[in-house]
Amino acid sequence: MKKQKRILLGLLLCMLFILSACGAKDKETAEEKVDFNSLSKTGTMELSYATQYSVDEYGDYKMITIVDGGRFLLVPEKKEVPSNLPEDVTVLQQPLDKTYLVSTSVMDLIRQIGAVSDIRLSGTKEDGWYIDEAVEAMQNGELLYAGKYSAPDYELILSEGCNLAIENTMIYHNPEVKEKLEELGIPVLVERSSYESHPLGRLEWIKLYGVLFGKEEEAADYYDLALEKIEPIMENADCKKTVAFFYVTGNGAISVRKSGDYVAQMIALAGGTYVPAQLTGEDENALSTMNIQMEDFYAGAKDADILIYNSTIDGEIGSIDELIAKNALFADFKAVQDGNVYCTSQNFFQRSTAIGDFMEDLHQVFTNQESENFNYLKKLR
Repeated sequence: MKKQKRILLGLLLCMLFILSACGAKDKETAEEKVDFNSLSKTGTMELSYATQYSVDEYGDYKMITIVDGGRFLLVPEKKEVPSNLPEDVTVLQQPLDKTYLVSTSVMDLIRQIGAVSDIRLSGTKEDGWYIDEAVEAMQNGELLYAGKYSAPDYELILSEGCNLAIENTMIYHNPEVKEKLEELGIPVLVERSSYESHPLGRLEWIKLYGVLFGKEEEAADYYDLALEKIEPIMENADCKKTVAFFYVTGNGAISVRKSGDYVAQMIALAGGTYVPAQLTGEDENALSTMNIQMEDFYAGAKDADILIYNSTIDGEIGSIDELIAKNALFADFKAVQDGNVYCTSQNFFQRSTAIGDFMEDLHQVFTNQESENFNYLKKLR
């Protein structure tokens, strides 16, 4: 009888232990459940120049807002997705380690914070990259080509477990692609760095990618170091140099940047005066460039102190004679006669973090500091 009592007592204790454990687990699960409506803002990321995005903190969660691009709730790894989310909020669950990157300008920012390994899929082929880390990753099979923005390889994207697509605003020309990706459960973030009104606003998007890929400290450190280089240049007085930035199109027209474009602004911030300014307000569409006839460019830029040829479209030119071969009128330009003609390196526009180095190059040119070691400029002979 005593033995039976001991057995019953043991069984009773086991049941009590199991019930207690289950209750604790249920309590723990209940505590993990988070209602979005119960969250309150605990902070906001400080931005110096960027205006096209914001990041608000809600405890461990972060709400990312893109101008005209929606809201995204960033959920840390192993954290519960809150219930009762507003319909306009897209969930981004970290780690975002299978990203499909279509916007080429983003790769340089991601490279600088050490997050290239989180990019699994590319909208650019290997021969289209001028970022060494991207080329190397594709050669090693760590980065796969998944189709361009207008024709993604949905099968590959799904098989690789893609958990984020980063597009630029070109995707709005093919809205069905964005809709299809979202239908497949892949969140789409459309970056708008090109809409920033200040060049440093474009660079400050590095902080957003620091948030997305868990590299906030690295992003902040890089940005602060860039400011240390750029702000002294911006504080310098006007160098009184007029500058034209352009290239010759296949049909002989001249493509110039509008005066509100970030390249024109970098020229101004580095101490130059962008020309032909009187032409850049004529076309009011959203593009940052416009094509004008050679006669109009000649009238506005013939007396410019410095010419900078944009080599990123049809390749670099190697000499002033090559420029004149594109149009004999260039021989009459003051900058050509004075030997003050430069061209950009072909990788310039994929180097989103080039702003500081490029402004440094410009300031050296504007202050007559000859150099054979420019970062993104080459003097033509």
